[in-house]
Amino acid sequence: MRLSFLCCIRRATVSLQLGEETRLHTIPKLIAGYRAFRETAYNQHAKLYEQLGDGQSPEVMVIGCADSRAEPSEIFNAVPGELFVVRNVANLVPPFDESGGLHGVSAALEFAVTSLRVKHIVVLGHCSCGGVKASLSAAEGKPVGRFIAPWVGLLDPARDAVLESEPSDPQTQLELAGIVASLQNLISFPFVKSAVDAGDLILHGCWFDIADGALHWRDKKTGNFQKI
Repeated sequence: MRLSFLCCIRRATVSLQLGEETRLHTIPKLIAGYRAFRETAYNQHAKLYEQLGDGQSPEVMVIGCADSRAEPSEIFNAVPGELFVVRNVANLVPPFDESGGLHGVSAALEFAVTSLRVKHIVVLGHCSCGGVKASLSAAEGKPVGRFIAPWVGLLDPARDAVLESEPSDPQTQLELAGIVASLQNLISFPFVKSAVDAGDLILHGCWFDIADGALHWRDKKTGNFQKI
């Protein structure tokens, strides 16, 4: 009995050590990645980085998802300083709201439009979005997370409309509908609407299919997402 107990202790200790070793290996990998960056990408754009040290002037703002598989700079092959990127769960834009609270997306949006004076805002969605999945789960009475559930609640109107139409693929349909909802919420910000009305700002929506790397751009006239 004692021998069995000691074996269990040893196995648990080895397991913890392996887990700790795996965690420790993550940081050296990041450091190695940084060194590779210094030797390649940084050296290739050294003069650009020197200029960017004095400020930025991107013409495009991208509002994307925090998902690790949908990196805007990679998708658009952008160089440093080219995109002003905000990422959150399900690439959502909340409606204009001046009540109390911490409005991270709204603050970034205000800075991009009023200070950087970007010429384009792109809402970038993607397939298999976990935030969209959480929204659909909430519709079944299974909300996900203390903070996730209220955030993806921004999708409720779009989600309910999608589910009412009984689509064969509600996940993808809500991913697309969520992009449209965010575009509509953008216009609720007075400074965004003023810039759009003046012709100084154009809003765009697109959806990225991770598996095949295809980008689907929203046609402003038809509202359809067309594969590029």
